[in-house]
Amino acid sequence: MRLPPLNALRVFESVARLGHMGAAAAELHVTPGAVSQQIRSLQLSLGIELFEKRGRQLALTEEGATLQRSVRKALDTLMVGVRDVAARKAASITKSVLTISMPQVHGVAWLATRLFDFMAENRNFTLNVVTAARFNQVDWRKADISVVYGVPPWPGFWWQLLHGIRMTPVCSPQLLRGPNAIRQIGDLASHRLLHEDDGSQWRRYQAAAGGVYTGSSDVFFDDFGIVLQAARDGYGVALSDEIISARDLDEGRLVQPLPLAVPAIHNYYCLCAEAKRQREDVSYFIDWLVAEASKIEATGRRQRISG
Repeated sequence: MRLPPLNALRVFESVARLGHMGAAAAELHVTPGAVSQQIRSLQLSLGIELFEKRGRQLALTEEGATLQRSVRKALDTLMVGVRDVAARKAASITKSVLTISMPQVHGVAWLATRLFDFMAENRNFTLNVVTAARFNQVDWRKADISVVYGVPPWPGFWWQLLHGIRMTPVCSPQLLRGPNAIRQIGDLASHRLLHEDDGSQWRRYQAAAGGVYTGSSDVFFDDFGIVLQAARDGYGVALSDEIISARDLDEGRLVQPLPLAVPAIHNYYCLCAEAKRQREDVSYFIDWLVAEASKIEATGRRQRISG
């Protein structure tokens, strides 16, 4: 029997792990229809059913579970090989100095701690870190690589999606108590909404939730760090994502009063000038950064599906 295409097996593993075709599509940056087609083709080529519906989730059949174990083991083996090759590549790079630009909030919440891990494993690199949130704020005379919050295209630059984020309300636990406690979308009308944009993201969220946007007592900031601090202090409700707010949510400074999350208007991208993309040290760091983002995205989706 011929081996099915590797891409079909990769799609199968993602669906099997996440239990949902939409979540797998988001992880793989393809459409749900493309995922469905790959699964359908794989099942036809094997002549077996790999999944069965259980409510809104997909559960593995006995045959699917058997295949999933083998595919996961094979992909892990491939990943070990890729890491070995990457390690050899890193060892071949002579002393490198890179300047990395990142949004301050994203850096504090996610990237900075991982940079220390990178440095521990790659002692031939020296990293200089500067902060800027958006593309037009980056000093490209200094920055070799940047993480920006925005929407492409950026002519003259190579970019790749780093985090395809979903926004959900976050607030202080105190807003879950009292006569104006937030329990459903309509309860937001009794609270101040906090923004880092012109209100577009909140309008999108409330439209998706079936609510009515009023904006009568909203506050607008140009620094997302201030938005989150105001939410922690109980001054209103912000829209954030589980990557940026993970620690606040884990430690109870923020809570998610409503379950709905909607795709963000802007996302986090990794960028560099096209002229630098083929530089060995730049390419190596970008590959590492994208791999780190893929791991945290997969973990977040598993948590959302299981929750």
